[in-house]
Amino acid sequence: MKKLLILLTLWGLLFADTEFAEPKPSIDNPRLIVFPITQGDDESINHVLSSANNVMKFYGPENVQIAIICYSKGIRTLLKKEKKIAVRVRSLQTYDVEFIACGNTMRTLKIKPEDLIEDVEIVTAGIVELVERDLKGWIYIRP
Repeated sequence: MKKLLILLTLWGLLFADTEFAEPKPSIDNPRLIVFPITQGDDESINHVLSSANNVMKFYGPENVQIAIICYSKGIRTLLKKEKKIAVRVRSLQTYDVEFIACGNTMRTLKIKPEDLIEDVEIVTAGIVELVERDLKGWIYIRP
């Protein structure tokens, strides 16, 4: 009996739908989501990039705005020389995902703007950018 109950519960979850909060996401009211990348290992970087991709797939690129802010060791995400990661970044950029580099990190690590992938925005401080986005209603996700 217990196994049947578990199977029925799992079956129900398989077809469960997400109930959207009001107002529902739309072109005029997109979900605003910001992700930080602070770790420089492949697993951490790819986890955030995949999470951003999954959010975009779920809502649809026209119903979500995503910003990914890279600072500390996470700045590696935005370096041209990191070819495999750069391909993923450029792919997300085609869907208007913003990539933002921390100027303080760049200065500390002696990274020049020309070392970064094209169309990456540079801000003074990545952590401050996270705070300001939060105050503007962006949802902060730390996968």
